[in-house]
Amino acid sequence: MSRRPEPPGQLALRCELALPEWLAPFLGAWTQPLDTPEQRMRLAVGLAAENVRLHTGGPFGAVVLEEGSGRLLGAGVNRVTELGLSLAHAEMIALSMAQRALASWNLGAGAATQLVTSCEPCAMCFGAVPWSGVSSLLWGACRADAEAAGFDEGDKPADWIEALERRGIRTRGEVLRAEAAAVLARYASRNGAIYHPQKS
Repeated sequence: MSRRPEPPGQLALRCELALPEWLAPFLGAWTQPLDTPEQRMRLAVGLAAENVRLHTGGPFGAVVLEEGSGRLLGAGVNRVTELGLSLAHAEMIALSMAQRALASWNLGAGAATQLVTSCEPCAMCFGAVPWSGVSSLLWGACRADAEAAGFDEGDKPADWIEALERRGIRTRGEVLRAEAAAVLARYASRNGAIYHPQKS
């Protein structure tokens, strides 16, 4: 969906990260527990798959939960092309929605929180993780899976996992990797938009 530009000489004074209308009922109908890493990842992957199925964005989903209780605090799907915003990645939106729900930029101010994302964070989302205050990170598909679908994941330090863990952020990867990678492959097979500048 294209966005109408601001009139010449006028600057935008507002930026909205809107989620698709299907997301709230989707979450409302989700009856599976969110106790284990696999259960939590299944929700993130489910969001990504639904986003692809309904053509409302890219093949990525993410949720933020209270680490101990599994209480859902925020959710996001990739909305880059729909909103015309390069920052509208699933992780960025999920973190933002959780921060809004808790009325705090610091997701570590109270109970420990966890970011669960259907794919290893790109360079931008990796940078957002420590500033968000989350205590742990789970991801499903790997960088290689995203790049096989045509996405440019950007440049991260080779020791990015260790860098997060040095900050006290626990990590675990390749949780339900095959399921998450299948969503990426499905999106690529449908010629979904690959939105990094070199392929626009």
